[in-house]
Amino acid sequence: MRKSWVALAMGAFISLSAVAQQAVATEGKMLVAANGARLGAVYRVTDDGSAQVIIDGKMVTVPASTLSVVDGKLTTTLSKAEVRKLK
Repeated sequence: MRKSWVALAMGAFISLSAVAQQAVATEGKMLVAANGARLGAVYRVTDDGSAQVIIDGKMVTVPASTLSVVDGKLTTTLSKAEVRKLK
């Protein structure tokens, strides 16, 4: 019985950790590229955690899977050139 509680608690912790990692983008926070280049402020965060930013007058959606917080900064693994090509 005790083992099932431990397994249940571990599963809940893992699930909560995954949700917390997905929700790294917040509106208004500056998004930077992997090389440190500023891309722009997050305009909107989609339901899946992707960040929408306006670059060169065009709204682009940066996938949540590329986002993380590095040294306190919202960072994408994409370069500025790669982000410009997104739709």
